[in-house]
Amino acid sequence: MRRSSRRSTSVGSDVTIDRLAAHLGTGVVGDPWSGASIVHDLDDDSRTIRPGDAYFAIPGSRWHGLDFEHAVADAGAVLVISDRPSAVLPTIVVDDPRRTMGPLASWFHGEPSHDVRVFGVTGTNGKTSTTHFIDAGLTAAGESTGLISGSRIRGPGYDIVPTRTTPEAPMLQRTLASFRRHGVSACAMEVSSHAVDQHRVDGTAFRVMAFTNLSDDHLDYHGSMEAYFATKAAMFTADRTQIAVVDVDDGWGVRLAAETAVDTWTCSVADPAADVVAENLRLGPLGTAFTARTPHGSVGLDLQVLGPHQVGNALVALACAAADGVDLAAAAEGISSVTGIGGRCEPVHAGQPFRAIVDYMHNTAGQHAMLPYLRSLGGGRLIVVVGATGGRDPGKRVPLGHVAAAHADVVIVTDESPEDEDPAAIRAEVLRGVRENGTATVIEQPDRHDAFALAASMAGDDDVVVVTGRGSDTFRRYGAESSFFDDHTELKRAIIETRGRRR
Repeated sequence: MRRSSRRSTSVGSDVTIDRLAAHLGTGVVGDPWSGASIVHDLDDDSRTIRPGDAYFAIPGSRWHGLDFEHAVADAGAVLVISDRPSAVLPTIVVDDPRRTMGPLASWFHGEPSHDVRVFGVTGTNGKTSTTHFIDAGLTAAGESTGLISGSRIRGPGYDIVPTRTTPEAPMLQRTLASFRRHGVSACAMEVSSHAVDQHRVDGTAFRVMAFTNLSDDHLDYHGSMEAYFATKAAMFTADRTQIAVVDVDDGWGVRLAAETAVDTWTCSVADPAADVVAENLRLGPLGTAFTARTPHGSVGLDLQVLGPHQVGNALVALACAAADGVDLAAAAEGISSVTGIGGRCEPVHAGQPFRAIVDYMHNTAGQHAMLPYLRSLGGGRLIVVVGATGGRDPGKRVPLGHVAAAHADVVIVTDESPEDEDPAAIRAEVLRGVRENGTATVIEQPDRHDAFALAASMAGDDDVVVVTGRGSDTFRRYGAESSFFDDHTELKRAIIETRGRRR
């Protein structure tokens, strides 16, 4: 497994600098070095530039990409594309390099999304699970597939733990082009609101775009729910996608389905008038079985992943397959074959008598969906380990503590990834929410591993321990220091160590 801090294999689409400039309808400022007129690839990350690359120097809130022009020149870059000339490299000057990046990367790599059917998934919660279900359904139907999700980029020649939910445009188009070169016929991809707003998916043609739900999240970035919705809705236009699949079990989905101008399939667990409906739900200790009624007939699914919320995600995935004409029975069988999704209601087994779960659950909508279900899994207490990530959405912190306390018997507040913020101040906000609501026992334990060990040591045979917030994320940052930390691995270790001490 590799992280995406290193670039994956390039497809190798060599283009002259003059041809790039002509495609953009402009000229080149400065002279090519020593006749180096061929561009081998495009990149926006100064740390991963290779000889022959063109470098997108993007203006940002803290740095401008040209702050690193000497480093990229030393690494062998032959061209800069930016909003102002480089002092050390020939430059194609464009008004908005970020808007230019996606369409240009797609063109440079031969518009791979025109050959690989791309199934996009957007929404607040459920994107990762839904993309994994789509991938499994398409694979079972005989497709050669690629997966681009927040927890994994996987396909022929790829097995990467990503740093973003949706890659930046050069990496995205390079990945799709590599998939095409290796015979991939269909790709399931998460599409975050940040990716839409930052034009990362510009230049990508989607066969299907799916919407899961919308709830309070990322409002520090978008400013309001209306703006957040508008960003998501921008993906459901004829110039972006051929088919829309919309879960109408929340009001935002109902509104979106009424506003789309493309062929639209609705799906629902609650509304029998939807195109794809879940019926006869049977919730068991190891998953949920149900029947999906579709325009192509009914089919049974027997999910092997925990949580009733996964019914909606599986239904969206099945609707995507049905809308594309994929064999319904094969897709249902593939979706039903998924046994686990990293960091999404993921059980931890270490020989303990109590249930232990790791779940992303990073907003209150996720808490409301998951915590009552997790309480139902055991006859004892619900012990919740909760925190908040620095550098984003500070308005969520008090509500996260508030909802955790409303459902749990014990709430342990710890650090997630404080980033550049004071970790104690972040914990204080979560603790304020915990103490404002409920009668839960409240414990502050800054060290995350110690918090896991404490939860494991407190758990009785019928209790449920759930670690929330980070899911499958494996790196955390305290200021300038980054470290590897996998919640599933660390919770398992804490349980083993705790049980060893008890013996």
